[in-house]
Amino acid sequence: MSGAGANPQASARASAQLAPQFAGATPKGRSPLAHLLHALNQPLTGLQCSLELAVAGPRPIEQYVRALREGLELTGRMRILVEAIREVADLQPSDWEDLKPLLLDQLLRSTAADLLPVAEARGVRLVLEKLGALPLQADRRTLEALLFRFLESALSLTREGSDLRIAATAERGHANLVVSWNQGSPPEHSPFSRPEVGLLIARAGWERAGAEWIHTRTESIETCAVRLPLALPLAAQ
Repeated sequence: MSGAGANPQASARASAQLAPQFAGATPKGRSPLAHLLHALNQPLTGLQCSLELAVAGPRPIEQYVRALREGLELTGRMRILVEAIREVADLQPSDWEDLKPLLLDQLLRSTAADLLPVAEARGVRLVLEKLGALPLQADRRTLEALLFRFLESALSLTREGSDLRIAATAERGHANLVVSWNQGSPPEHSPFSRPEVGLLIARAGWERAGAEWIHTRTESIETCAVRLPLALPLAAQ
């Protein structure tokens, strides 16, 4: 894991290049829950077709075994999606009721340190480009879990040998958290693989907390940006 202390000017330029223009920018497409419900239809339909073929008439034993294997695979995919649907549906505003002062930059450093062994095993470098002092009013446990899910999912999607870049800056009373990575090979069952579903759950969590979520793709680079209010007095500056 590397920081920006060695070259702050270069880090600031890199952070500025990553930061999206939030003015007028809005998330597009379905909600996370709608995405998950739509994704569930494909394996469910596949499972029904597989079972219908298996009971349509006598078949060689090999075909029954193949149908069972396909059914198990489809059931596994459905289980991932159903678990995600339940997690998104169970998100409650009460998760953010125990609000206390904390620093987002400190939590980011702590979360990145926790994920460092996983990043090293995957051959991915965690780059903390620019982390200013970012005070928030938030529930610590909820925010820690959300940050971990967010960064872990992004890390799983990062191409081996490349960087996962994390920047967090203050702008007009808001904290802008920007995470970007080089896309690796599409994971199995993309775009609804486990890490991609993890990003959907993270998005739902941020949006439930009142944050703005923007996900963009440029060539081989994916960027997820989160904008949320800073705590006073910095927000008033």
